[in-house]
Amino acid sequence: MLYTPGITDCSPAEVQYDASRIDVLHNHLQQLIDDHKIQAAAYCVSRYGKTFMHGAIGPRSYRQDPADPLLPTSVHQIASITKAVTSVAIAKLVEDGILRFDLPVGAFLEPFNADPFNKIDIYSLLTHTSGLFPDCASSMIPYHKSYWQLIGEYFDKYNPEDGELDWITAALSCGINKPVGEEWQYCSFGFCILGEIIKKVTGMSAEQYIEEQILKPLGMNDTRWEPTPELAKRFIIRNERKEKQLHDLIAENPAEIPPGEKLWDNVSSTGGGLSSTPADLIRFANMLLGMGTLDGTRIVGRKAVEKLTTRTLYGTPDYCWGNNVKDRSYGIGLDMRRGPAFLYSEGSYFHEGAGACCMVIDPVEQLTAVWFVPFTDDNWHAEALFNVTNVIWSGLM
Repeated sequence: MLYTPGITDCSPAEVQYDASRIDVLHNHLQQLIDDHKIQAAAYCVSRYGKTFMHGAIGPRSYRQDPADPLLPTSVHQIASITKAVTSVAIAKLVEDGILRFDLPVGAFLEPFNADPFNKIDIYSLLTHTSGLFPDCASSMIPYHKSYWQLIGEYFDKYNPEDGELDWITAALSCGINKPVGEEWQYCSFGFCILGEIIKKVTGMSAEQYIEEQILKPLGMNDTRWEPTPELAKRFIIRNERKEKQLHDLIAENPAEIPPGEKLWDNVSSTGGGLSSTPADLIRFANMLLGMGTLDGTRIVGRKAVEKLTTRTLYGTPDYCWGNNVKDRSYGIGLDMRRGPAFLYSEGSYFHEGAGACCMVIDPVEQLTAVWFVPFTDDNWHAEALFNVTNVIWSGLM
């Protein structure tokens, strides 16, 4: 086993955790590597705010070079866990009196003032009940064009002489899929729109607002929208294309970007644009566990965290991606699924990221866990997410 330990604050015994279960976790992750389901794995687990498990298993590169192991300090894309950070940013603006969860999106973004979009509010975007088409709808609906495809086509044809960019109207030309509130349908485009709202009300990009108001105050120095050359040296390498991108970034030799592709800089990446490390992301998780405060630094207030992490959907079905769930449990921007699959406590909340990674917070046990399990294919492997959760929680004494 290619294993590298990370820095911890205490022993497992000090936080009433059975250390023998760490070997079980390692064996489980190694089996997933041996089965070619994941390339490698990195994790950080904390209880009562103290990190007692921290490490990495496997190679940093898809080339499987044992001389270049994945490290606990290696940087990964956190994909949709970014949405949890965006949700906190919206909550900050709510408690500052600038926004409310029930305000219509059209109050800030003009294209949403037309029917049927005028019924969509901030709350429905945060809870994936806006009726906007879900991610990957194109694979289920013949001839459907995704929001991202429509934006790309608009950018390819855009001429500055045509006037101000209006990619939101271009995206909305495909309409909506369901009435607001009818179903839970996972929609990353909705979180992109939340980023545009942040931009509108703060006068700065959502990325800058999140960096200044959340990431920097929490000391999350390895969490970035775009990796620096220094961070690129620690980035996990998933494929040949990513290898070249990182090499060019380290050499400070950026590839020339076509004009149409450059226009994507105008679209908020608040649905999945951040990269981080397990130890950095555990700081964000522990801030939520601390009801908005970490190490004396206040990010949001207790009532805002309570609002985000209290179940808000009841009786809302989830048929997304072939599911048949009659009552989807969800907070505001955070997943609150329960049921026979999970060992964590009632009231726990989490967020996954594609490809894959996970962050889970259990307020009852005062346990937070972050892990990265980069898949080697385009499939979704529950045993790298749900099963890992249960192995970690099995050590609680």
